[in-house]
Amino acid sequence: MRYCVRHSSTESEKRQQNNLFGKSYKDIVQIIDSMGVSSFRSKQLYEWMYTKGTTMFQDMGNIPKDLKQRLEEKYVIDYGRVLDNQLSEDETRKMLIQFDNDPRASVETVFIPTTYRGTLCVSSQVGCSLSCTFCHTGTQKLYRNLTPAEIAGQYMVAAWIAGDYPQKENQVRKVSNIVFMGQGEPLYNFRNVSAAIELLTDPKGIGLAPWRITISTSGVAPLIPRIASELRVGLTVSLHSADNDLRSEIMPINKTYPLPMLMQSCAEFVKLASPKNRRITFEYVMLDGVNDSDLDAKRLARLIKGLPAHVNLIPFNPWPGSAYKSSSPERVEEFCKTVEGLGIYASVRQPRGDDILAACGQLKSDYDNNSVEPHATA
Repeated sequence: MRYCVRHSSTESEKRQQNNLFGKSYKDIVQIIDSMGVSSFRSKQLYEWMYTKGTTMFQDMGNIPKDLKQRLEEKYVIDYGRVLDNQLSEDETRKMLIQFDNDPRASVETVFIPTTYRGTLCVSSQVGCSLSCTFCHTGTQKLYRNLTPAEIAGQYMVAAWIAGDYPQKENQVRKVSNIVFMGQGEPLYNFRNVSAAIELLTDPKGIGLAPWRITISTSGVAPLIPRIASELRVGLTVSLHSADNDLRSEIMPINKTYPLPMLMQSCAEFVKLASPKNRRITFEYVMLDGVNDSDLDAKRLARLIKGLPAHVNLIPFNPWPGSAYKSSSPERVEEFCKTVEGLGIYASVRQPRGDDILAACGQLKSDYDNNSVEPHATA
């Protein structure tokens, strides 16, 4: 099953062609110029791809027939192949998307609709190198970084499925927000994530507002200020413990970037960020008997006090082979009250999509040709 990629070329032909999707406006200008075509065709082609979501050159009404043919000979417009498409009881949708016709180059992407927004959780890498002990993705070895086309392609696939394409007049986006909280550490793929955000926020194309995009990091401290100064998007930090030793135990990245270094980077982010993006969300998974005591709550409040912050408490979502249990609802509520009582805004995240392993910490895209029966759930 292939969503959105309706080009008539065979898979073998596509491997010999370049993917035009993922190219910036500057790239498109250079391509059109190299073909000896009037420069205004660049804007038309760019709009067809990114504003209108067109994947077939023959559907581009104001592009001359000979240019369409030349483009078809050299290029395709490919978002990726949807291998699996599951719909949760709570309307959360999880998609398994494959790139380059490579069974190992597959990622899971999750769309979470609510009354006021529709949030897409995108992946930035195939697998992950961080090995956080409570995260299912951490059990999948890093295969490779995703390209800008593959990152932005997850948005286009979800937008087509949600009905945002083809666009209609005065249409309100159903996929309105993007969070880099899927598979991988986005700051370990900074260059491609940056290029993808540029595509997603370009007003000449897809046109999402930067404040509608959030990067979640496990704590790559040196790059956190650049999220504010260069990308101008929001920041979420996967914290999960305010005790340096415990955090190193459950999140090995803390051995490289310990808490003092991480918090200094967060303070610099706040100084550089725009007013809409200054507040940092600190994610905190609630692990029974591990990080959920009253003392843990007090340490957390002390650690982030003075920053414009929001603590998002996440009851642990189990996955096959996991060694942890979630804190009880009563313990989570008491922890939340303790943090709030110390002057920090806190809330408890309600699990979404846990019946299809689409909730926070449950994503993993190990795939072979016999393990998944491609299907769509409407």
